[in-house]
This record gives sequence, structure tokens and C-alpha cells, in this order.
Amino acid sequence: MKREQIHEQLARLRLHGIDAALDAELDRAEAEGAPAAEVLWRLLAAQEAHRREKNLAYRLTQAKLPWQWTLESFPFARQPGVDRSQIRALAGLDFLRRNENILLIGPPGTGKTGIAIALLREACLNGHAARFYNAQLLLDELYASLADRSTPKLLAQLARFQPMLIDELGYLSLKPEQSNAFFRLMDQRYGRVSTIITTNLEPCAWYELFANKPLVDALLDRLMHRCIIIRIDGPSLRSPEPQPAPPPPTKNSSKAARRKPALAK
Repeated sequence: MKREQIHEQLARLRLHGIDAALDAELDRAEAEGAPAAEVLWRLLAAQEAHRREKNLAYRLTQAKLPWQWTLESFPFARQPGVDRSQIRALAGLDFLRRNENILLIGPPGTGKTGIAIALLREACLNGHAARFYNAQLLLDELYASLADRSTPKLLAQLARFQPMLIDELGYLSLKPEQSNAFFRLMDQRYGRVSTIITTNLEPCAWYELFANKPLVDALLDRLMHRCIIIRIDGPSLRSPEPQPAPPPPTKNSSKAARRKPALAK
């Protein structure tokens, strides 16, 4: 059988990982006299690696990450308000196994979203189907679903993401229907999956945001039951980095600076 025929058969079977590695492995087997079982094992390993990479690319696409931030790129040195060891421990994703929530609270620009996206990315890398949502866009999508009565279907879909990041839950414009739909979402996710929320509001300010005390009582009861709260009290990372001070003048340069320039003739 010619190699072209094998490639055609692999393409029909969609075994793209084996297809890509086939020629190199057959050439290697001919040069080394490798047993058929060993060649087959290497080809299957290539297929498995190809499938893992494809699945990872799909999860990252579905997560809708707006920026490619990672824990390696986060400027811990510029943000003393963040405990590096605590964030590194969270990247181990034990909070997902315990279905715990994470609440990141702090002023704008302090790195809440950067940390949250980095944790979401870690979840994708470890096989989880995660999703990023801007808070206002999420609430608008929930409100729009009321018109065609697709809210139950949408809530069922949103309740499966593990984890789900809701970014910038702050000074929003909310209708009562949006508040109710948001509570229904958090109720369906409660105890089953993890939710990461970034906000510049302390939980006590959520009463004014949602304008419904019984709803906020029930919402906070579910969110805080299993919740890791991280408060970031530090400088804004959007400010330019401080420039190093110029070196002190040397003795010779000080004398030169005191000399009067010669008049042009």
C-alpha cells in the first residue's frame, strides 16, 4: 500500500494527528528497524496530542477571553495589594473542585480583571469549559431572552460554565427583570459550579445596585456561602511606571556645568 493511500484513509477518518506524523514515523521506522507496535504507539500518541491541542484551542475560543493575560504576565511587583502566593495557590484550581466562588473587590485599574482572566485561562488549560462575560452585556442578554421566552434555555447554558467570570459588576443600569434573571442564574449555579466576580463595590453596596433587599439577601447568601474574597487596595496599574531617578552629577560634570560658555566670535 502506498503512503498516499494511507494519508487518504486517515483524512477520511479525520485522524489528523496521525496523518501529520505518519511520514516522519515511517521514515524513522525504516531507518531504525523499529517494531510495528512501537510505530503504532508513537502514531497514536501523536493523534492524542493533536486532539488535546485542538480541544484546548476550542475551549479558549469558547471562553471569549478579551485579553491574553496570564499569571506570568501579571505585574505583581507593581501591585503590593495582591498576595502573589494566594493567587498562585488559586491557580491550582482547588476552588473549582470545591465549587467555591471568588469575589475580587477593588478600585478601577488595580488588576482585578487581569487576575480573574488569568485564572479563567488556567481552567481552560486544565480541561474546563469556562466563559468570560462583561456584567452589563450578560444582564442585557438575559433581558433580551425574556422577549422570546428563551430565558430557561439560556440559564441552563450559562449554569454549566466552570468557571464563569462576570467582570465589572459595578455601577450598572438595571431593570427589575434583569435583577431577577441574574438571581435565577446565580441560584442555578449555586453549589454546582464556581463563579468569579470582579467589582468595585463592597457587597453592602449591592442593595442599592439591585434595589431589592430580599433578592440581594438571597443572592449574597448563596454567593458568600462558599466564597474566597480578595480585596485589592493598591495603586492603579494604568498609571505609568515611575522612571528611575537620574544619577547624581560627578565632580567633574559639576565643574563643567558652572563654567560659562564662550561667546561666539
